[in-house]
Amino acid sequence: MLTYDFHDMKNETLTAYLYRKIREDILEGRLKSREKMPSKRTFSRNMGVSTVTVENVYAQLVAEGYLDAKPRSGYYVAEIGESLLVPGRKEAGRAQQDAAVEGRRTDQPDASAESRPGDQPGAAADVRLAEPAERGKQEAFRGIDLADAKADPDTFPFGTWAKIIRQVLQTKRQELLTKAPGSGILELREEIARYLLQYQNLAVSPEQIIIGAGTEYLYSLLIRLLGSSKVYAVETPGYPKTARIYETNRVKVRFIPMDSHGISMKDLEKSGADVVHISPSHQFPTGVTMPVGRRAELLCWAKEGQTAKDEAEPAGRYIIEDDYDSEFRLAGRPIPPLMSIDRDGKVICLNTFTKSLASTIRISYMVLPLPLLEVYREKLGFYSCTVSNFEQYTLAEFIRQGYFEKHINRMRTFYRRKQDLVLKAVQQSGLADRTRIIGEDAGLHFLMEVRTDRSEQELSELAGEAGVRIFGMEHYRGGTDQEDHVFGRSRERAGRRPCMVVNYSGLADEQIERFPELLTDAWGLQA
Repeated sequence: MLTYDFHDMKNETLTAYLYRKIREDILEGRLKSREKMPSKRTFSRNMGVSTVTVENVYAQLVAEGYLDAKPRSGYYVAEIGESLLVPGRKEAGRAQQDAAVEGRRTDQPDASAESRPGDQPGAAADVRLAEPAERGKQEAFRGIDLADAKADPDTFPFGTWAKIIRQVLQTKRQELLTKAPGSGILELREEIARYLLQYQNLAVSPEQIIIGAGTEYLYSLLIRLLGSSKVYAVETPGYPKTARIYETNRVKVRFIPMDSHGISMKDLEKSGADVVHISPSHQFPTGVTMPVGRRAELLCWAKEGQTAKDEAEPAGRYIIEDDYDSEFRLAGRPIPPLMSIDRDGKVICLNTFTKSLASTIRISYMVLPLPLLEVYREKLGFYSCTVSNFEQYTLAEFIRQGYFEKHINRMRTFYRRKQDLVLKAVQQSGLADRTRIIGEDAGLHFLMEVRTDRSEQELSELAGEAGVRIFGMEHYRGGTDQEDHVFGRSRERAGRRPCMVVNYSGLADEQIERFPELLTDAWGLQA
């Protein structure tokens, strides 16, 4: 009988505690693959907790791929791969990492501070030159935009931000005019490390965190770190700018199709790639959340490639994990990053504050695995930090004083309400009987499959004429000879229904009411 005695509950909620204990039992092999879990009612009675608590725990473990839910049968332990199973395993290094996070404050500059003069990477300018036509098109559009995940300006905490700016000006005058280490000011990196440990179960030290002005800059930095002779793989369909940045930096790019569990391992193996760039927690645009079994396969793939194509470059394969909107999973807890289960130092985690705060706050960060940290200091330690001290100290205080956590909680409620309004508007319109909504629980966009003979390109053009900007999945595909498999169905051009991508985060209430009727008329879907 599965039961726990709460003796090591710490300061966790019941949901967080039971999730942690079951996850540990699966990873340590005490719960075997394909073993049947107790029913929600039985487990809640054994533990003396509500069935709602057990339901939330099971739902989170299903979302992460630790459990399989079988209709009319129950819950079963999933097959997650032998590489993740370690008998007697605890959260390796968590206590030591926690101590490192709490005890790192020091007046000494860290080893990543610049010791030699240097300029910013020239590739940043190349990236800005790569998209003038696209930028102009976006600025010219004045209709309802379902193609761009913009933040509502009314949601930014202007009052709190202004208060912290005044505090920083009063208390950090000397620090504001002191040159920061190349990896960013220590205070901000400490706060990010604490946040990652508390909310994403990722234990890292501040030294592993590198601050940069946007993820595009960090992509370019990673190419310099990992090497330009390596082959870089990206997901297709996927975020178009990622591949463009790699191509602008003159590295070989391979487009790897998706399946219902994430990036296709069969196609990744055949591609000859050395580095793969993925978004496992919420892939754009498919919305797929990669289960732990596929994550284990990816880690094995990275571990197996131990040769270097260039002696000056780090040996082996690497995974770049883009955790771009992990805070905004609207059903259940955020999915822990892939890096949290990486024991071989093969995962580099990227995230940004442009999604959680505002697109104009160009502060992003990457977390390097320990084996790459020394390589970074040796090769790139002389680069200056690209974010001003003023912005870094302001954001550090915003996180330290608890405002960031409050903002995220408020924004999740805000976006959940907005999504409910959008789905209700679709269901009450002429779209209801001719469309199917897919992936609405994953984040700030969803897919809308349309029952029509028109192509995605035709639907996009007709919508544009009606004042609605929207693209289909084909718009986000890379490469010319790839066939991708989304949700287990072939998505080659012949014989499939068009699937449109709906970004709803920036919609005003009046736009939410209008766009379904505009699309119904434009696409000729009236009953």
